[in-house]
Amino acid sequence: MSLKTLSTVKSFGGMQGVYNHASVSTKTEMTFSVFIPEGEGPFPVLWYLSGLTCTHANVTEKGEYRRACAEHGIIFIAPDTSPRGDDVADDEGGAYDFGLGAGFYVNATQAPFDTHYHMRDYIEKDLPEVIAAEFPMADMHRQGITGHSMGGHGALTIGLRNPNRFKSISAFSPIVSPLNCPWGDKALSGYIGDDRAMWREYDACALIEDGARAGHILVDQGLADNFLESQLKTHLFEQACKSARQAVTIRLQDGYDHSYYFISTFIAEHIAWHAERLK
Repeated sequence: MSLKTLSTVKSFGGMQGVYNHASVSTKTEMTFSVFIPEGEGPFPVLWYLSGLTCTHANVTEKGEYRRACAEHGIIFIAPDTSPRGDDVADDEGGAYDFGLGAGFYVNATQAPFDTHYHMRDYIEKDLPEVIAAEFPMADMHRQGITGHSMGGHGALTIGLRNPNRFKSISAFSPIVSPLNCPWGDKALSGYIGDDRAMWREYDACALIEDGARAGHILVDQGLADNFLESQLKTHLFEQACKSARQAVTIRLQDGYDHSYYFISTFIAEHIAWHAERLK
């Protein structure tokens, strides 16, 4: 396992680093960022999964999470959203919502995407092994997960599929049901194929309906988000959780949109919420 340090910078007493490694899952080089608070640890780990068009850099540069992570003693890990490289397949038309930057945290089964697009395995297996081996101050017995938009979808589905690993789950503006929105229809048909029954393990509402459970889940959604009605459909997750008696807090934030202005406003509250559950 070869980890390359691309950059490190001190912030709020801790260290913000960006790293690169050869991924077993995606068969590509993958870049991710890690903030480690000051002290010896061990520290609990909070994973942040980003949305469409993003890399690790969006939240690292705009998320404003370091002060809260330093205060609560939380390691913050931000992976990329898809494999990258000259040999990695992309959307034929170069669209933003499929292919590069849009891995949807699935294991693709359809050619040509099945060669590299194994973001589910990357988040569930590959990168955690790297963190455990290279960052001994990370307490892998105390992990939470959050994310934004497509990454909110990833946080909910990965968290629900792995309740023994993740002790806390939250999301910002998540795509709650890829089975019922244009982004999901395009991505899952392209990556997984036309058998919609196979999509259910990548749909948070369907997972809840099929029996997946977690501890209390926190969701923040801006009411001025222009994707709310057509793509995100937060009410479907609220209905699924209510029907299944899955504990959830859904906070509808008046006037906030889909941007990092929204995320950076509430991310400290999410970190405090995770910290309480990761003690």
